[in-house]
Amino acid sequence: MKRIVLFLATNLAVLLVLSLSMRLLGFDTYMASTGQDPVGLLVFAALLGFGGSFISLLLSKTMAKSSTGARVITEPRDEQEAWLLATVRAQADKAGIGMPEVAIFDAPEPNAFATGANRNAALVAVSTGLLRRMKRNEVEAVLGHEVAHVANGDMVTLTLIQGVVNTFVIVLSRIIGRFIDQVVFRNERGGGPGFFISVMVCQLVLGILASAIVFWFSRQREFRADSGGASLAGRGNMISALESLKAATPGQLPENMQAFGISAGPGRFGRLFMSHPPLEERIAALRAAG
Repeated sequence: MKRIVLFLATNLAVLLVLSLSMRLLGFDTYMASTGQDPVGLLVFAALLGFGGSFISLLLSKTMAKSSTGARVITEPRDEQEAWLLATVRAQADKAGIGMPEVAIFDAPEPNAFATGANRNAALVAVSTGLLRRMKRNEVEAVLGHEVAHVANGDMVTLTLIQGVVNTFVIVLSRIIGRFIDQVVFRNERGGGPGFFISVMVCQLVLGILASAIVFWFSRQREFRADSGGASLAGRGNMISALESLKAATPGQLPENMQAFGISAGPGRFGRLFMSHPPLEERIAALRAAG
């Protein structure tokens, strides 16, 4: 789950910074004072929305390493690290992608993630808890699941969806901001402080609500990644790995760790903001596919 939440958080932060920059440069104020031409506003929103999304994508691997403290394996220190490199290399070759960086991050819970802007230069990382608590055939299946995410281009597709969502959030926030500025603050010229504050608040609130769309997409891609992991490591191993994750309750990860994981708990808002389907559903889907 952490891959998704970190991407969304980074995207939201970048979007707010870009919006603030447009305000300081006077571009946002100019558009508000000239009546916000619909076509011009849509073009402006698309440039800002897709720009923020792609910046977030480019930062994804660096942010992932920094937030988890993941150590990239350059030279294997032991047999286990050598096995990890060999397994990911074999799966990457089978999936038709470039060899990802392989990393280990310190966490007691079994978890793993994959991220990166380029499917031929991605990052696959596993937790120390996963290596300690799962059998090798199960670890292989988890790695296959993450490699499948990379091969399926999930981060790039997520970026495009986020760009569309951002565009509509920016358009709606500025329409609402202009309305509040004129009706509540009685500023007929537009572009006043009321407009700016309203836009920032609406952009933040609407951005969080719109993330439900991205989470829905993420849940669908998890089923596909499970299928990919089954193809790379065996359906029985993939089911066994999910069963082990279910028994280990990996959803109890700290909140700042959850977006990258192979599994996640239901969260505070139920299914709407779940990045992963329930493990029971994922296991049932794999069994039905057989």
